[in-house]
Amino acid sequence: MPVLDCPGGIVRHDGLGTGLVGTALQEMVFARSSGRWAEAHAAARAVTAQPLAGHPTQASLYRGVPALAYALHMADHPAYARTRAELTAETIAIVADRADAGHRRMDSGRLPRMAEYDLISGLTGLGAFLLRSDRDKALERVLHYLVRLLTEPVTVAGHQLPGWWAADGPSGTTEDGAFSAGHANLGLAHGMPGPLALLALATRAGYTVDGQEKALDAGISVLTHWAQPQAGGSTGWPGPLGLDAFLRGPTPGTEPTRPSWCYGAPGIGRALQLAALTRHDHHARQKAERAVLDSITDPRQLAQLSDATVCHGWAGLLLTCDRIAADAKTADIACQLPKLHAQLDTHRVRHQIPQDAGLLEGNAGVRLTLHAVRTPRPPALGWETCLLLN
Repeated sequence: MPVLDCPGGIVRHDGLGTGLVGTALQEMVFARSSGRWAEAHAAARAVTAQPLAGHPTQASLYRGVPALAYALHMADHPAYARTRAELTAETIAIVADRADAGHRRMDSGRLPRMAEYDLISGLTGLGAFLLRSDRDKALERVLHYLVRLLTEPVTVAGHQLPGWWAADGPSGTTEDGAFSAGHANLGLAHGMPGPLALLALATRAGYTVDGQEKALDAGISVLTHWAQPQAGGSTGWPGPLGLDAFLRGPTPGTEPTRPSWCYGAPGIGRALQLAALTRHDHHARQKAERAVLDSITDPRQLAQLSDATVCHGWAGLLLTCDRIAADAKTADIACQLPKLHAQLDTHRVRHQIPQDAGLLEGNAGVRLTLHAVRTPRPPALGWETCLLLN
């Protein structure tokens, strides 16, 4: 997985992001709106025709047992009740194993790997599933872990760093060069904003544990500190930071990154906005919404988008900004939504929608986005919790 990319390259039958589970999720969401279930049932059969990854070191919200359990919860169809219950029980066991391992690692003073806690592979993603499946006790395990992650520092080369400092590089491997001492990741898909967003969404839903407010404040502090002035006058966040860059602090005048859901200002801004809303932090909320508005009104930033996908393309930008606009203090972002919608439509006309399977990098995510922004939908459906948007 290259730097600044989300999981790609491997299409798995049991993958949500780049596999058949993502396609099944799309069909199930559509079926709940239309009442026609034939294609959804066929998609479910295609996924279950082969074994699902279930080992704690392999399974996550985006792969294996938890991925399909999430899709079946979104379907909420009686035909899946037994399978859903079995997969949920397996997922809860996976969560217990991984949370216990995370606490042992923290107790020992060792650094986490990025995949221990992130949305795509880690406990944040599993927590998103539990939030949608109303599993209070199991969710509490994840929240306790995330509170420690955001509030208990670690020591690297004699420097005290936040507990989410990853031992590996952005690619998920131990790297030489700028990331030889690990890295700080500020992307929603793989970094600290993921845990922050989940804590905020859990707070909104009434799930809290001791220390949760302190953890939210810690995350807000990091993201407001690193919201730096960029070239051209916009405000945004840097990409992955090695030790030297992190210790130097924000560097004004850097070139802005791609305005994407996965690593860009829209995804990070949504995490900060959600946390700020729960803590009634008007300054942080304003900073988040300003950065997002900058990212979608700067032609140079928009020119960096080259595909239609949810992960790092027009669909993800549109869906993220649609959710941000719904909670924004002013209508400035909402006023830009028709333009973003038109940009996605234009891209779809000029370039074929990707035919790959999956939510993040395939056609399922594009279709789900269009469905979400064009059609009335049951308020309780909320499939985009797997993106930490709602």
